[in-house]
Amino acid sequence: MFGSPIKEVNATELNQWLADNSQPLRIIDVRGMEEIAGGSVPNAMALPLHTLPARVQDLSKEIKTVVLCHSGGRSAQACHFLQQQGFANIYNLRGGMMGWRQSGFAAYPVSQ
Repeated sequence: MFGSPIKEVNATELNQWLADNSQPLRIIDVRGMEEIAGGSVPNAMALPLHTLPARVQDLSKEIKTVVLCHSGGRSAQACHFLQQQGFANIYNLRGGMMGWRQSGFAAYPVSQ
């Protein structure tokens, strides 16, 4: 049904990627704005799933991108969509924000 399998990253790996400033990293939170208001992963940009098709042209295919949602389902859909648009360096945050918080990491305000 879909193309390539989705690559995943867990919360601990993502936290390490955030600490490593040697490569650009984009984090996209595809939850609804009311969910995002409660905070997200550091440096995440709010891009609710329903807005992704209209905004995909604003995203660089060259930058490593992590997509997240509440538990990993919507972000998996977003990853599949981005793969179909030619993005290869895409990762789904395993467990979403639930996994991030269960790993002991804090939530931060999100940029629009």
